[in-house]
Amino acid sequence: MIHQMRTHAEEIFRDSVAAVDPYNAVRQFVKRQGDILSLGQEEPETQEVDLSRFNRVLVVGGGKATAPMAKAIEDTLGSRLETGVITVKYGFTTPLSRIEIIEAGHPIPDENGVSGTRKILELLQGCGENDLVFSLISGGGSALLPQPAGEITLAEKQAVTRMLIECGASIDEINALRKHISSSKGGQMARLAYPATTINLMLSDVVGDKMDVIASGPFVPDTSTYRKVQEVLEKYRLTDIPPAVKNHLQAGVAGKLSETPKEGDPVFERVNNRIVGSNMIALQAAGKKAEALGYTTIILSSMVEGETREVARVHTAIAREILRTGHPVSPPACIISGGETTVTIRGKGLGGRNQEFCLAAAMDLAGTAPRVVIMSGGTDGNDGPTDAAGGMVDP
Repeated sequence: MIHQMRTHAEEIFRDSVAAVDPYNAVRQFVKRQGDILSLGQEEPETQEVDLSRFNRVLVVGGGKATAPMAKAIEDTLGSRLETGVITVKYGFTTPLSRIEIIEAGHPIPDENGVSGTRKILELLQGCGENDLVFSLISGGGSALLPQPAGEITLAEKQAVTRMLIECGASIDEINALRKHISSSKGGQMARLAYPATTINLMLSDVVGDKMDVIASGPFVPDTSTYRKVQEVLEKYRLTDIPPAVKNHLQAGVAGKLSETPKEGDPVFERVNNRIVGSNMIALQAAGKKAEALGYTTIILSSMVEGETREVARVHTAIAREILRTGHPVSPPACIISGGETTVTIRGKGLGGRNQEFCLAAAMDLAGTAPRVVIMSGGTDGNDGPTDAAGGMVDP
């Protein structure tokens, strides 16, 4: 029985990964029949785009999964696609014929990322109202589109960002800073591309799928301001920041620099922001497979956060309840959840949040639940600094 459950767990995980495969996600979302593109997977959310209205079709983007996304666009559009530039993590390439791939540093940005972003921005700057732009954004896009704003260097940008992180600033506070010391983030790509029509396809690695957080929202309206960034720096008493950063932010507060574009700005009138893959899409695929295998299924949440060990204990408590009382679902059951938990590192052990989850759950269930299989995996195939996607245990 346990052997069969382990096999089923792997099948369920593989189906969830396939549902958010970068190539498949874009191919399923963008379909072509002659000059008509159909965007979306199901009515009434589909939208049609007539390619005959446009002189040029271009591709830009950045992220760890952007190369297979670009391959999907090439295969869909064929010779109708003119050119493009994308930045990807070193080694994360795929053969492309019309789109230039620039490999760059991730998670630590480097000068390749800066020069790649510059090429992308130059391409967007040359766009007109008769051009169609596909933007392809995936996890890691923030680090892979790192060109600083103004006279700020990459080292200075990294230094002030690191200072804010070490102060315990929230992700919203950190993103506000990133958007205002970068050339591409916080809707600034939309400003450059206007008046072209832009279809921005995103693979979300963000809990809650907040579009302005995915790669810091290059085509999404920004809600933060230069003044907000200044208030954040004052809140954490960060006065010893690089002079170029300080001068840039002060000029922004004084109105000498353009703010990042906000909701209602005309630059977004021709931007179509769509999420083609997300944690919830993966969970729904997992649930569908589990039901097909005969399990009563419950999707707890796609927004699980917290210390990994504690999250594991919550899941094991639910497993015990199901086995003892048949609540909230009766066995055979499959509990499914996703999100982004954290691991407090002690010592020099090697692993990631998924392996930590499995081990913590196994320790909690040891000797008490012989009918439980636990599997935890990362849909991008990497669990921490390892070559494993995650782990599986049957305590």
